[in-house]
Amino acid sequence: MTNLKITPFSFIHKFILSLLILLVSFLTAMAFGAADTTMSEVWKAIFLTTDSDSGTVTILRELRLPRELAAIFVGAGLSVAGAIMQGMTRNPLADPGLLGLTAGANAALAVTVAFIPATDYIGITIACFIGSAIGAGMVFGIGSMKRGGFSPFRIVLAGAAVSAFLFAVAEGVGLYFHISKDVSMWTAGGLIGVTWRQLQMIFPVIVAGIIIAIFLSRQLTILSLNEELAVGLGQKITQIKVVLFVIIILLTGASVSLVGNIAFLGLMVPHIVRPLVGTDYRFILPMSATLGAAFMLLADTIARTINAPYETPVVAVVSIMGLPFFLFIVRKGGKAFS
Repeated sequence: MTNLKITPFSFIHKFILSLLILLVSFLTAMAFGAADTTMSEVWKAIFLTTDSDSGTVTILRELRLPRELAAIFVGAGLSVAGAIMQGMTRNPLADPGLLGLTAGANAALAVTVAFIPATDYIGITIACFIGSAIGAGMVFGIGSMKRGGFSPFRIVLAGAAVSAFLFAVAEGVGLYFHISKDVSMWTAGGLIGVTWRQLQMIFPVIVAGIIIAIFLSRQLTILSLNEELAVGLGQKITQIKVVLFVIIILLTGASVSLVGNIAFLGLMVPHIVRPLVGTDYRFILPMSATLGAAFMLLADTIARTINAPYETPVVAVVSIMGLPFFLFIVRKGGKAFS
């Protein structure tokens, strides 16, 4: 078990290092792709705006920059959501993609596109929020039906069953209403076509969710250790759980509405972070945000360059890394990185 005693000074050094990793990942993602670019063009695309911009600078600013910023927000949001879920449920296998949240968002998105085809991006985002809540509610409802509450593995089984059902709903709606192509573009999981308008809508939701989560990180730490201890210390655990659950829904729904289904990211990153910073969520959450963002940037860079000029779905890249990690955690009983 990782020692809880970690000094703020050592955490600051590690957090600064994580920010440097994030910066390097961002610059790498901006520089590499199907179009040949230089660091000077990347600099101009980010910091300078002139009427005589070259075509490459315009491509970087209008296509690649919003895409990589989306990768940062989604990576941070899903990683923090996964860390909150693992702490709140004391389940080392918790992940938005494994517990029905992303599948619920995808199903809600398909239903919205089918029945309200004229809906705008705001409507799709709200539908994803509602779908995430329904998916998570189904998983936890089924997982807690058996006497004695739910075990981590029972929750994972319920999550697999509910996710399969909700993905089938999304596919069925897509086939029946002839919108399979539109639905598949979301469920495939990708960052192609992210616009500045979408970022402007999603950015406040994800940033606000992460900030509120960090504000409640002390209560989450106590809750992750022992619920009776939290009650003994005077915490209003019901209210705290409700707020944290809403944060999870907001972070997951916003991420899915932007890039579709990304599984395993929220599972991996918190497990990687804990050996670095301990089990105090005051340190886990901000570190998960930065390393999750860097991880997503890396995955997107690989997806864009491994078979250039063609794109590999970023969800495939994340899953290739995430599935072995998940099986390893299962084999070790969830304690391999604790």
